[in-house]
Amino acid sequence: MVSAGRLGKAPVATGRPDDADLAGPAGMAGLADVAGSEMSLRRFLYGLPGVDQVGAEARAASLATRSIKAGAKLWAIDTAISMIDLTTLEGADTPGKVAGLCGKARRPDPTDPGVPAVAAVCVYPDLVACARAGLAGSGVKVASVATAFPSGRASLPVKLADVADAVAAGADEVDMVIDRGAFLAGRYGLVLDEVRAVKEACGGAHLKVILETGELATYDNVRRACWVAMIGGADFVKTSTGKVTPASTLPVALVMLEAVRDFADASGRTVGVKVAGGIRTTKDAVRYLVLVNEVAGDAWLEPDRFRIGASSLLNDLLMQRSKQQRGAYAGSQDFSLE
Repeated sequence: MVSAGRLGKAPVATGRPDDADLAGPAGMAGLADVAGSEMSLRRFLYGLPGVDQVGAEARAASLATRSIKAGAKLWAIDTAISMIDLTTLEGADTPGKVAGLCGKARRPDPTDPGVPAVAAVCVYPDLVACARAGLAGSGVKVASVATAFPSGRASLPVKLADVADAVAAGADEVDMVIDRGAFLAGRYGLVLDEVRAVKEACGGAHLKVILETGELATYDNVRRACWVAMIGGADFVKTSTGKVTPASTLPVALVMLEAVRDFADASGRTVGVKVAGGIRTTKDAVRYLVLVNEVAGDAWLEPDRFRIGASSLLNDLLMQRSKQQRGAYAGSQDFSLE
């Protein structure tokens, strides 16, 4: 873990709600009471402090211009690499492609053993066993999407069977998608019940809950969806599937980071954040690290609490790392595409 000073943290007013503003009693017991009925859950969610859209976007834009100290650049690159969920979610995925991706995940740069491994490899459920074999003994996690990814349009039994298949094949982590149609129709209890059921089906696997924020329309909805997922037992809340535009944005991530920070204060339980979709460059990754540091705090600057879902980002980080160490950029051809 790194101290906040390495990212040049400055005191900034966050608009953080106090206990009264959280619209509900602190502690897990109180949150369980909130979820006892559709009416109490709705009352709680609509009692959460509203998001100042202009303020959130302005703060995210301001933090995006924040530079980091020269001595922290290599640390930031290595930290970002260690937080990546290296992802392939295409209909044309093959066992061979997954095997190549696993090799890259274990040793991102075979010529430099100092480069950290990534956090996880994320695949479809039918390729979990391939990923498990390719990552054996590495410490890199196997993540699987599930619950009728990316749409989430299936019955609950189908979704739970999807999760069961992934877990049985060896998934360490499950990335589920919420039913956005139900959420937007105000059926918050249904969404909560599905998250709880999926969490139970995960057994010992960690659960990441994809909100698909590009379809939620407002920042207030993003905040409410975070709380539904966290009350339901999510280990991570995740921005998007990467299949919808817009995917992850800095203002959305800011709102989600505020939510996990406030949930930790209210419940004593820590939930991580995963951003995914459109994060392709080292500058993008560093902007998110600065955001995490400023909003949630440096306790979230570790792979157990912050992840970046990406495919092409890793090569750019490796090129920038080469520049920091050798004074010259390596070409993208020097790194494998898988």
